[in-house]
Amino acid sequence: MDFNELWSAVFNFQDYAQLLPLVRNSLIAGAVLGLVGGMVGVFVMMRDLAFAVHGVAELSFAGAAFALLIGANVVFGSLAGSIIAAVIIGLLGTRARDRNSIIGVVMPFGLGLGILFLSLYQGRSANKFGLLTGQIVSVDTVQLNLLTGCSVFVIVALLAIWRPLTFASADPEVAEARGVPVAKLGIAFMFLLGLAVALSIQVVGALLVLALVITPAAAALRVAASPRLVVLLSVVFAMASVVGGILLALGGRIPISPYVTTISFLIYVVCRVIGGRRDRRGADRRTGHRLPATVAATGPAAVSAAPVQARTLPRVPKG
Repeated sequence: MDFNELWSAVFNFQDYAQLLPLVRNSLIAGAVLGLVGGMVGVFVMMRDLAFAVHGVAELSFAGAAFALLIGANVVFGSLAGSIIAAVIIGLLGTRARDRNSIIGVVMPFGLGLGILFLSLYQGRSANKFGLLTGQIVSVDTVQLNLLTGCSVFVIVALLAIWRPLTFASADPEVAEARGVPVAKLGIAFMFLLGLAVALSIQVVGALLVLALVITPAAAALRVAASPRLVVLLSVVFAMASVVGGILLALGGRIPISPYVTTISFLIYVVCRVIGGRRDRRGADRRTGHRLPATVAATGPAAVSAAPVQARTLPRVPKG
């Protein structure tokens, strides 16, 4: 394949206007998922649950593959797998070391089950491939309504526990000492995380769900310090990644996930560069503020030392 063929496979906008109405539901679903993923991703970063997202995604993939095998609704299968994984991790993984061990056990088990179910599936190969990498035209009206309803539930529930969850995520020991139900909040958030992951898989696939839940929040944390601004930027970055990925994938012959992950990665790189420059400027300003104080402390001593040295010099006789 030469460069022209490669470019045509990745970017080909012939008949783009005629194809755009086909992804109307996907664009709406992408915007909704961006909102959910951006909000949930902030707490994922605060609670250090990036590895947990991948573990939940693998079991969600297994549930979706099983539903595809038996002819059931793939969305319900994905939700069931995600919720089971999230509850297991939330109940058994109260400490970081235990949580990572459990995720390390659950993740290959879920991936193995998913591969088994897909191997037994005798239908279209595009359906199997879509579970891993996502499909831009796979969201019909029924799935869009279900996705929107679940997303509204996740957003409302997250807003209801936002303040205590923020406290428990920032300092769990102090929060628990002040009577905050840290363990119950952790299980509740894992349940909401499972729903968000299952919803994200419908668009970006099981393998690359991290680009929707983790990367936007990580990018926002690099350029913002205000909690509200971090959430806002995380949502904007997630929406831009999904909606932009859908629009670009419509003009190519490859799945949607490479476009989404590339946009999300580029946003993170730009934010990291901006954050690094800001940190260096802050360090230079702090160094500049300390320098005059040092000069002021050493200046008078140096000035007063000169007369002392002059007085102690021996006189040279004339003559």
